[in-house]
Amino acid sequence: MSDAPRRVVVTGLGIICPLGNDVESSWRRLVAGESGIATITRFDPARVDSRVAGEVKGFDPADFIERRAARRMDAYSQYAVAAARQAVDDAGLDVAAEAEDIGAVVASGGGGLKTFEDQQRALFERGPRAVSPFFATMMIPNMGAAHVSLHLGTKGPLQAVTTACAAGAGGIGDAFEIIKRGAAVAMLAGGAEAPVNETGLAAFGAMRALSTRNDAPEEASRPFDAGRDGFVIAEGAAILVLEELEHARARGARVLAEIVGYGMSSEAFHVALPDESGVPQARAMQAALREAGLSPDDVDYVNAHGTATPAGDIAETRALKIAFGARAAQVPVSSTKSMTGHPLGAAGAMEAVFCVRAITDGVVPPTINLTDPDPECDLDFVPGVARAASVRVAMSNSFGFGGHDVSLVFSRYDEDGG
Repeated sequence: MSDAPRRVVVTGLGIICPLGNDVESSWRRLVAGESGIATITRFDPARVDSRVAGEVKGFDPADFIERRAARRMDAYSQYAVAAARQAVDDAGLDVAAEAEDIGAVVASGGGGLKTFEDQQRALFERGPRAVSPFFATMMIPNMGAAHVSLHLGTKGPLQAVTTACAAGAGGIGDAFEIIKRGAAVAMLAGGAEAPVNETGLAAFGAMRALSTRNDAPEEASRPFDAGRDGFVIAEGAAILVLEELEHARARGARVLAEIVGYGMSSEAFHVALPDESGVPQARAMQAALREAGLSPDDVDYVNAHGTATPAGDIAETRALKIAFGARAAQVPVSSTKSMTGHPLGAAGAMEAVFCVRAITDGVVPPTINLTDPDPECDLDFVPGVARAASVRVAMSNSFGFGGHDVSLVFSRYDEDGG
């Protein structure tokens, strides 16, 4: 057996997001610079300050899950299973044939927040006997992973990551490491979130983290723009099929891209605010590049964390300058959250999907609503319009409350590994 490190490739993609309920429609709208953000319809937002969100639209869980089972799942778990089914179908992976060697890592920052809201209301208004017996299993943040395994039939490693807004990227990185060490031949990896409810809006609104540009929802998410006033909360899920290269080759799978680097760091700074020096975030990027054996000159595109918070965007700009040096001014960087909003623990997974499509399609998606750049955010943020480009290497950044920093690096698949 070769002692060469196991290579890990992406063979399938699935997504449920504010732009669409499949990869093709979501990617098409993203490249077109369309916004998935609108006034909240899921509940009456009159009592909250931020009344805009990236809601999933037209989603019917019965398209993916038996109705009785779906009723016993929070929306975030439904989204996870739907995205996982898409990804497995896209990969042409026969999970049942190798169930014990295929696993899942599905991240979520908040888990079943709507279930928590509904059951707390039942408890306070009608007492403990009104609480559903499914409360716990609908609410806890590992159940997205559990339901993906249950409904797709994986019996290998199973894990849930809950590192806030870095969780989706961390889940993909952990799945990458699981395959590299030989504990699985394939993993379903990503994140899911459903925070568009009064509890979610109230929680982040109380922190003054959310945009209150309620009169112009499509313009509310403004990463790196001088007029940004906070992030726009969003929901959905994305799952990637990661596969050991030799396994993928043996079954004749179509390889979309290769995952080559995973870097993490801790800011040890604040529970919510970023370290504005950018140094800890830069360390995550540098670690991912080191594992990939690449330099900043090799990177053709960066999908930024870019949430449109005043401090966060400045910190990330500084981090990119530290990590990339002179190259920072040349590499295209965009925030797709300008169109999807911020789906918290699902963000890194959605953005990984977009990085893979940037590689396969040769297109860098834009940052919309960037009409008056913040002078401190002075890199090439691809304002307004997508850009045709040869993307051989793409980096995706995800930074979470508590100081969790994650960077992933994807590359175009090279059969020879060169």
